[in-house]
Amino acid sequence: MLAVIHRDLLLAMRRKTEVLTALLFFVIVTSLFPLGVGPEPALLRKIAPGVLWVAALLATMLGLQRMFAADHADGTLEQMLLSPTPLALLVGGKNLAHWLVCGLPLVLLAPLLGMQFDLDAGGLGVLALGLLLGTPVLSLIGSIGAALTLGVRGGGVLLSLLVLPLYIPALIFGAGAVQAQASGQGASGHLSLLGALLVLSLFFAPLATTAALRIALE
Repeated sequence: MLAVIHRDLLLAMRRKTEVLTALLFFVIVTSLFPLGVGPEPALLRKIAPGVLWVAALLATMLGLQRMFAADHADGTLEQMLLSPTPLALLVGGKNLAHWLVCGLPLVLLAPLLGMQFDLDAGGLGVLALGLLLGTPVLSLIGSIGAALTLGVRGGGVLLSLLVLPLYIPALIFGAGAVQAQASGQGASGHLSLLGALLVLSLFFAPLATTAALRIALE
């Protein structure tokens, strides 16, 4: 598993443009909204959670199609399947590498970008914590869609159709946590539900991804 993570991180560093594309997309999308809706602080605070979470969701999706494509093309995926190491464990390594490359930078950037929307320190903290819990869920669920669409022509569109409905709970609870914090209700309930989604995804997503990969390789 550690070897898979190390390998995927090395490959990502050699393809820096792909990593930077997702980060620039996140920055540009979140920066355009304050310019488009105007400088009214109350309105910016209201739309901030939804804008930041939707932008993070779409930025995470940019790298999903490449999660298994290169390994499938060069035969590495078949070697993983034949390896004595359980395939689910190797898939978990690839999920973690994807999150480190695509998810963790978004978590670190989000509080800085949230200042554009006049969020207070409490809101920025809840936003970062929510993304820290939610972005791994996006990577884990996205890996299922990436495996199901492996080798399919026009797989990018199909991948979006498959995973976007499954992303909705994470989006609702993540954005709702920031809104609940801003209204004084407390974000613990929403964050607990995000944590529950993460635990379920950690258990079930690698198994589902493994089954989808076996089908794709057959």
